[in-house]
Amino acid sequence: MVELFMDRVLVKNNKDQDELDTEHEIVLRLQNRILMLFFASAASETCQEFAPTVSDFFKRLTDEFYVDRSAQLVLLYISLDESEEQQESFLKELPKKSLFLAYEDPYRRELEAMFNVEELPTVVVLRPDCSILIPNAVEEILRLGPDCYRNWQEAAELIDRNFMINDDFQEKSMRSFSDPVRRLKYKVEDEKKKKKKKKGRRWGGGGGGEEGGEADGGADDKEGGGSPW
Repeated sequence: MVELFMDRVLVKNNKDQDELDTEHEIVLRLQNRILMLFFASAASETCQEFAPTVSDFFKRLTDEFYVDRSAQLVLLYISLDESEEQQESFLKELPKKSLFLAYEDPYRRELEAMFNVEELPTVVVLRPDCSILIPNAVEEILRLGPDCYRNWQEAAELIDRNFMINDDFQEKSMRSFSDPVRRLKYKVEDEKKKKKKKKGRRWGGGGGGEEGGEADGGADDKEGGGSPW
């Protein structure tokens, strides 16, 4: 994904419309992220109707009001507007954390051809390696809302165990996504201890080590395996 925009200038949809125009800035913003390429035009009534939905979708996944930690997600508006004024008008409907390409950048049309955009709106979802995850996610976003991201995250093989929607965070605040890893770690350690105990019993259970010492010897005496008589 980074390579797709390495030599381009991405613009932040904030008041000052700050530019990301260095390799370092582009890498920081795009690396290991799922990218939503939002192709639309202010001249399209369908795009106008979809804009609040995609805006709310993105906010619920990246705004601290909704999530404890922002999702690894980038929304990039690819304008197919007929004028710069139309583009500026449409950008007002999109989140301030979103990005866009300048109207005068011909790369907008190159991307349209590259991803075979035939209808508006279109949301092309890309994995971090630039491969296409979903050719057009508009219907999925309308149907599932922010739950889409969980599916995308898994399919894109992103590692982000700290992501949770706030409702889930409140219900599971005492749990951690690392629990399964810890359980596996403890299971492995338990297996090692059991093997050491079995080994101690096989040799009479009379050893004085930490794992096979007095405690194990006492257990063996009760079973009759550790008595010298």
